[in-house]
Amino acid sequence: MSDHPLGRLERLVELADTLAAAWGARARICTTVGQERANLRLLGVTGVDRAGRPLAGAAVDRFVAGRVDRLAAGIILPFVAALAEYDLSPQALALDVASGAVDLGLESEILHDAARRADVEALAAELAASAFERIDANRTARLELLAVIGDAARPWVGVTTVEPESADGAREAGLLVAAGVDVVRVDVPASRELADRLHDAGFELLPWRARAGTGPGDSEPAPAGSQRGLAEVRLALDEAAAERRGYARLATAALPLAGPEQAVVAAFERVDIVDGDPIAEVVDGNVDPDRALADHAFAHRLIARSGSIVVLGAGPLVVAPDLARGAPSGPATLAGRALALELLGAALARRDGIPPGRILVGAIPPWLIEERNSAALAIAQVLLRRAALPGHPLVFEEPEDGTAAIRWRAILGAALPLVERDGLVVRRASAATAGQIVAETRAVADAAADVAGAYGPIDPRGVALDHARATVAAAISTLERLATDGWSSVLGSPLDRPGVPRLGADAVVERTESFDPFSVAGPAPLVSNRPDKPPADTL
Repeated sequence: MSDHPLGRLERLVELADTLAAAWGARARICTTVGQERANLRLLGVTGVDRAGRPLAGAAVDRFVAGRVDRLAAGIILPFVAALAEYDLSPQALALDVASGAVDLGLESEILHDAARRADVEALAAELAASAFERIDANRTARLELLAVIGDAARPWVGVTTVEPESADGAREAGLLVAAGVDVVRVDVPASRELADRLHDAGFELLPWRARAGTGPGDSEPAPAGSQRGLAEVRLALDEAAAERRGYARLATAALPLAGPEQAVVAAFERVDIVDGDPIAEVVDGNVDPDRALADHAFAHRLIARSGSIVVLGAGPLVVAPDLARGAPSGPATLAGRALALELLGAALARRDGIPPGRILVGAIPPWLIEERNSAALAIAQVLLRRAALPGHPLVFEEPEDGTAAIRWRAILGAALPLVERDGLVVRRASAATAGQIVAETRAVADAAADVAGAYGPIDPRGVALDHARATVAAAISTLERLATDGWSSVLGSPLDRPGVPRLGADAVVERTESFDPFSVAGPAPLVSNRPDKPPADTL
């Protein structure tokens, strides 16, 4: 079969799928402290302990205590054994575990008795099934609400909130939806694990602090991106969406090491869109590759079950090979590395059960906006993603830098005629300016649709065609080197540089226990929006 006009795309996609199959299989048999925290959340553990630390994390840390064998065995069965032994709720038991009043290591001993182990596994299966019933109910509620109030026109227009507290964030979210915003994205605070690991490496994250002035009788303030905060934002979105007669989507964006917990919260609080890119965590977040892939393999399975959407970036900026040889690479080489890693991330998500239509992919690497002939280069990148990632809606995200944002808006108008009207455009706006921003974006999208209908398929040439072909060649080289040399070909060697250790490398291990909460979930429910139509399970 002849090559695609843009380059050897079949070879590129084949390499990404093959690598994802190998790495994904390894990731699925591993557990991490992040997964174990998420498992406790699935069983109903929420909030903070008596010292103000996230309760699920405090309980897992107390149980694991640095022991690889305990992490490999997982916390579910010892925890459920203690539930039966002490007749406590999951929340109460987690508080006792975190404080040291209950030692789950002792409870693990009863698992050596076959009869008692069978009883514990049966109870664990019952609790896990209850969690998945809650997830399925939220999935059904989303589809039924879509059927009642209707969906927003595509492409969706998204805005990120700025208010840090839950009550203020909920009000802001409601105002954004009333102004016409379709997707409200909320930033999730850094996990305690990430903050502690960065502190140990000599970096500090500013902790979230509530604003002063809470009055008598007011509830304790919470971050807008916490589970409690997201529940408040979800309610505000639904009320505003009902008023405007168009469903509004809630999105979350979390920092590294939070993927599994973010997925649980998304499933429980009907979060529609999750920013979750394992490759970006490795390259940009300095996370250990095994840890990132294992975390997101778990997260993907939950996202697939909940019916949410996952968003991947347009590929990270990889410069380690250039630093090693002492010379910068051109835009096509950098874009090729980004495309290769984006394809790998998408292939991993698909292998974990998320269909292409629910994997949104970044359309244009943000740094490309500053390059010479940036419009032609951006068009090449959009065409490549349309060809290499069929069925994946594209995300166009406005840069934070004001000068780059001006050029980006011009490029958006040039690129949108090349794509289907099924993606997401993320803009920088406040509640006060959102109405105008939405109107401008809709006008650009409508004009793009007219242009696409007037001209038909685009035949790239010149700078765009040359850049596309060079990008594909660089992407193939990147994946071939990843397959033979591993992550050092992208990240540099050694992976753990002195003073800058890879985050989470000591908290990922192959499982030794066979109990899997997903094994009791059963098939996801199919809900039809109309009796005369087949079941609808897309967003």
